[in-house]
Amino acid sequence: MKIPATPLTTPQRPLMGILLIILATFLFSSHDALSKYLSSIYPIIMVVWVRYVVHSLLMACFFLPKSGLRLLRTKRPGMQVLRAFCLLGTSLFFTSGLRYIPLAEATAVNFLAPLFVTALSVPFLGEPVSRGQWLAVLVGFVGVMIVVHPGGALFTPAILFPLGSALCFSFYQLLTRKLSAHDGPATSNFLSGLCATAVMSILVPFYWVTPSYEYLVPMLALGFCGMFAHLLLTQAFRHAAPALLAPFTYCQIVFAGLLGAVIFAHVPDFVSLFGILVICLSGFAAAWQQRKPLPIPETPDAAVSNTMQSKGEVG
Repeated sequence: MKIPATPLTTPQRPLMGILLIILATFLFSSHDALSKYLSSIYPIIMVVWVRYVVHSLLMACFFLPKSGLRLLRTKRPGMQVLRAFCLLGTSLFFTSGLRYIPLAEATAVNFLAPLFVTALSVPFLGEPVSRGQWLAVLVGFVGVMIVVHPGGALFTPAILFPLGSALCFSFYQLLTRKLSAHDGPATSNFLSGLCATAVMSILVPFYWVTPSYEYLVPMLALGFCGMFAHLLLTQAFRHAAPALLAPFTYCQIVFAGLLGAVIFAHVPDFVSLFGILVICLSGFAAAWQQRKPLPIPETPDAAVSNTMQSKGEVG
């Protein structure tokens, strides 16, 4: 007897999750290009502070009139604070790395995060990962190593910055998935922005440089890209599991390469381009493995999460 698929055995609307994650990667790449540009002019602490101030103000303008103080209510305050620190760590590590490493290469190193996410999805989320997915992600790891050129110019202490960013971002994604069962994406992103803004506001007076008028637009755009990228990312995880979405985040490497060439006149060499191709192919291979999803063990969190997905609730 064939058992029909239910919200408890398959992620709901996976194609929507994939579309949202691709849009998010484009905004992430744009955000990173702006961060690289601005951090060459202003202190990194100030650049990250501006990003989160604008993020929080935009969130307040968009969601407070509609949701009111409900936007600040969370069922998991401790997890929200932890998620905010993971996000802040990602920003600080990655922006620091962009001072020393080209955009495409730094992004490629940061893509150890999907490997971490896939490995941690089993113990942290109880979500199944097939052998084919493991193989595809490992091939993606090989692609990252090709881009990095082990033993080459990128193997300097600066490489630890995007590596630290990757580790922080993997935990950020896992916490995003867990929180999607309890809080809406607007609440999660607003609280993350507020926490990051509070922390950076303590530090920024020591690094303050009055910005010129000509740089105000890039600063506003930085916060805009950051806010909407994370909002789309949060919403994507409400529709599909991290193991499915992780391969599609590789699109960010392609966008980073294009923006790096256009804005910074940096074109990756042949070896780097080959590594990027390997990474992208591994992403498509992992997605192909999702044709036959494995059953997900039923847990209270999973049940709530899937119910919210089936209803299409938005915070």
